[in-house]
Amino acid sequence: MLRHYPLVFSVVIGLAISPIVHADAAAEREVLARLLHELQAIDSLIGHAEAQRDKESRIRFQYDWLKQDLSRIKAGIQAHLEAPRAEPRTFPPLRGDYRR
Repeated sequence: MLRHYPLVFSVVIGLAISPIVHADAAAEREVLARLLHELQAIDSLIGHAEAQRDKESRIRFQYDWLKQDLSRIKAGIQAHLEAPRAEPRTFPPLRGDYRR
């Protein structure tokens, strides 16, 4: 009986976690839409930060690169929301480094 305890335990844990793993597709779409909305709201914050930047600084934050990356991310989310596909697509890599 004790030999089967790890197997029984793993099955019970698997059954407890399975609702989390099998998330609702509609719920995922809702969260992605909310994420897209939040990313669009970030645009105004970027504008505020860009307006406050130190134009005399030797090292400058590249706001245009950040905007391009966010635009790619938003386009990817929007494309998924409009027409989800079974196969993954490739996207150009993000720049990631915003200092020059």
